[in-house]
Amino acid sequence: MSQGYAIELYFDPALENQVLKAWNVLARRQISTQLIEIESRPHITLFSSPSVEPTRLESIIKSFASKQEPLLLSLSTIGSFCNDNNVLFLAPTPSVSLLQFQSQLCEAIKKEGIDLGDEYRAENWIPYCSVAQEVPKTRMAEAFCVLRELKLPVSGYAMDIGLVEYSPVRELFSFGLGNTVEA
Repeated sequence: MSQGYAIELYFDPALENQVLKAWNVLARRQISTQLIEIESRPHITLFSSPSVEPTRLESIIKSFASKQEPLLLSLSTIGSFCNDNNVLFLAPTPSVSLLQFQSQLCEAIKKEGIDLGDEYRAENWIPYCSVAQEVPKTRMAEAFCVLRELKLPVSGYAMDIGLVEYSPVRELFSFGLGNTVEA
């Protein structure tokens, strides 16, 4: 049963592998395996909604992706949100190009009459790449220590943008940035 939809920004293979390395280290230490179990892919969420018609988003995303170039990213910070989900993440250095990218996508979505929700408005959006979810509170410090062993920053490019249904994660479609051909 679907819990929602998300537009995700995907990385080049080298950057994706750096994030997967973090997932695997946390899984081996039995701290968190949820992202692996739900078959997620390393990404930055650009927009999410509990109910949206995927076919309405496909043409928006395809058109948007065709006008964009691969985006330089540098995952430079380890963080956590102050909520009960106990999410740990790697955050990109918030470049003007990344912030404009997300803002322009949301403007295109809003023009189609789709509600953004507060979390994805330009002034509220926090870019991050999850590396662990539902970490037991008693293991948060250990998880941070494990992530500190990563040699940050790790840099690469955002190469694709896609729509997924969750959970479990199922990619509905994706498009390469700067291409008009489906990825």
